[in-house]
Amino acid sequence: MSKLKAQIEKAIQGQRALIYVLCSEETRILPILEQLSSGRSCNFETWSCFNGLSKTGKPDETKDPSAAVKAIIDGGKKGIYAFQDLAEYIEQSEVKRALREFNYSKTGGIDQFLFIISPELILPESLREDVHLITVLPPDDDEIAAEFSRIRAAYPNSKIPEEFNTEIMLALKGLSISGIDSILHRIFKNDRTEREVIFNEIFDEKESIVKKTGYLEFIPPRELLGNVGGLGNLKDWLIKREKVFTKEAVDAGISPPKGLLVMGVSGCGKSLAVKTVSSLWKLPLFRLDMNLIFSGLYGNPEATFHKALQTLNAVAPVILWIDEIENALGLEEAGGLSISSHIFSSFLTWMQEKPPLIFIAATANKIQALPAEIIRKGRFDQVFFVDLPDEQERREIFTIYLKKYSDNIAQFDLKMLSIMTNGWNGAEIAQIVAAARTDAHYEKRLFTQGDITANINITVPLSTTMEQQIKAIRNWALSRATPASSNARILRF
Repeated sequence: MSKLKAQIEKAIQGQRALIYVLCSEETRILPILEQLSSGRSCNFETWSCFNGLSKTGKPDETKDPSAAVKAIIDGGKKGIYAFQDLAEYIEQSEVKRALREFNYSKTGGIDQFLFIISPELILPESLREDVHLITVLPPDDDEIAAEFSRIRAAYPNSKIPEEFNTEIMLALKGLSISGIDSILHRIFKNDRTEREVIFNEIFDEKESIVKKTGYLEFIPPRELLGNVGGLGNLKDWLIKREKVFTKEAVDAGISPPKGLLVMGVSGCGKSLAVKTVSSLWKLPLFRLDMNLIFSGLYGNPEATFHKALQTLNAVAPVILWIDEIENALGLEEAGGLSISSHIFSSFLTWMQEKPPLIFIAATANKIQALPAEIIRKGRFDQVFFVDLPDEQERREIFTIYLKKYSDNIAQFDLKMLSIMTNGWNGAEIAQIVAAARTDAHYEKRLFTQGDITANINITVPLSTTMEQQIKAIRNWALSRATPASSNARILRF
């Protein structure tokens, strides 16, 4: 028995006459109610504002919700009655009174249960004591497995490897039954055996769900770990934890990683590193835009933030990216009870209570603004500090960008370029390569080492213009974070 069916049956056994089911999938609830009514040998009936009651009275006479409830009371038949549109009318005085009368009539021993099915909770104060609320979560593992088995059996000649089954079912978590059915039929009809094609179908559906919020952005899994120069310690950490962030690991009692905080000097690859987690772990990555939440465009910021977290809970397993967390959660503000302080408190609580397969990847530039609560052990599994790249790392970064744009990388003296850019960050190296290409394109020729060195000579790096700030960042991070680079020499001066 699914958890949902057990919840509904428990409410009926508890003799709750009015049961509010918070769910957007009527087609998921109605079959359960029909099964339960059959097991109790009682009437099952539906109501909608379009059709009225399906059995009692004349449809035209029962389209009015209060009239429909009265018809059920007067009919006196034991049964389960599913009202599909009642939430739209529930604040009308006649409807409120009709529902209270229904509840009172139940005390007379008549075995009647009225279910209000709605995707949003609209419940007047006068009915709160009378109504039992069931919040329907996305399909659980048993429901997903049942749907998967049913649909896979319909395609006996499918070439999709059986070894993908567990991964596919895990990726489907958070989707509705109708969404699961639609995706699985597409996957088995297409019968593509490439892992990337199969999982992109599922990620696209999750992207569609999240896009509807407006404040969660899907980040396509385009960046590979090989696109990151340096940061050896951070890369090793991510690789080792790829196999631990799975349902099998959770079932085996192994705690998956909760999250990662990457902080440090601007332009040194923090955001790029976060983007690679999606392709490495083969999970969807969503960035939470806190500016939109604080703007009030989507309503009360605290309520909107709570909805964002609920959405993430629903679509897990997933990676959540919070960029510049010190700004995103308002951590730079002065003391006092502000909206941002309430949101920060809610976020800390959620970090402790969230489902195990939500990984939080946060980045920070102004690391001195981070309070102890956010960096203490237990919040994030690891806190990495990203410093300016050393000579070897700069050579790696040049290699990555030059390979993108040149078929003859041997023409470039990578050692000289890395020496000339001492104190430069990765973003600045990428920019001078782009500028060199622009200069050469203007003259209708291929770019050369001379174009790069010319741009190096006219560029002032951030380490010069912000020297004191970078020193302060390093001094702060020295005893508080693990170096992201394998060679931590720069930190120790």
